[in-house]
Amino acid sequence: MSELKQWMDEEARDLAQSLAQINLNEMDARSMGGYGLRTRAITFLETVKSALFPALYEVDAATPGHLVTLSEERLYATAEQLKGIARDVFFGQCARQGREACDRQKCKERADALVLAFLKALLPLRELLTEDLCAAYDGDPAARYMEEILLSYPSIDAVSTYRIAHELFVRGLPVVPRILTEYAHTRTGIDIHPGATIGRHFFIDHGTGVVIGETCVIGNNVKLYQGVTLGAKSFPKDENGNPVKGIKRHPNIEDDVIIYAGATILGGDVTVGRGSVIGGNTWLTKSVPPHSFITNREG
Repeated sequence: MSELKQWMDEEARDLAQSLAQINLNEMDARSMGGYGLRTRAITFLETVKSALFPALYEVDAATPGHLVTLSEERLYATAEQLKGIARDVFFGQCARQGREACDRQKCKERADALVLAFLKALLPLRELLTEDLCAAYDGDPAARYMEEILLSYPSIDAVSTYRIAHELFVRGLPVVPRILTEYAHTRTGIDIHPGATIGRHFFIDHGTGVVIGETCVIGNNVKLYQGVTLGAKSFPKDENGNPVKGIKRHPNIEDDVIIYAGATILGGDVTVGRGSVIGGNTWLTKSVPPHSFITNREG
């Protein structure tokens, strides 16, 4: 018998039990809906995207009436999937706060209210995504077809995922919005926190390496290029040395701004004024007035 086989026969079970127990302890301490949550969240994301873009998820040609039926079916699936996720997450959140008898019925009612609000937001959300598609078409001379943008541009994948996640984030669903945007991050290289606020007609050209922080506020008709960071400066800490949470850390970008590749803009007290152009590889830590043209300088 080889040394490896002997070890596997004698030790693997004990190691597996130890690893499982560590995981169970962590889940008990930190769970927000727990087991399988990431897979369920990603499945929900794909379902809601198929409801928003029913024609793109069909192999065969479909009549308008057929698309209505497909979209309705996917809306029901979206509602059921999100309801199950939200109920589990809200119950996990409740139990984590140390309540001895968490009210499951209230968690269910809270989840149902969130799902209803989310469904009612889907049409305005779809209209926003249409504007983002137009921004990509208008902003990229290489784009020849809307289908080309919708089916292949990483920014549309990342921004559509962000807009879905943001709707859940502002309605108080923890954990899941971040799962969704980090999933898009792994697929596209574009990192948008679901808490960021992004206006209409938004486009990220190329996109790889873009970072948009949680408290960033972006206006309408803004265009970013690859490698742009809208980030935070050093974090203030509390008396225990822990980073202070819930404060404004990321910049404000007003309407009609263009930020070129590799630019870094840091700080919650920084505003880039309307109509400004920020040149490539610029490092900016101070506000600039409207209609500024900033190139390769320290703020």
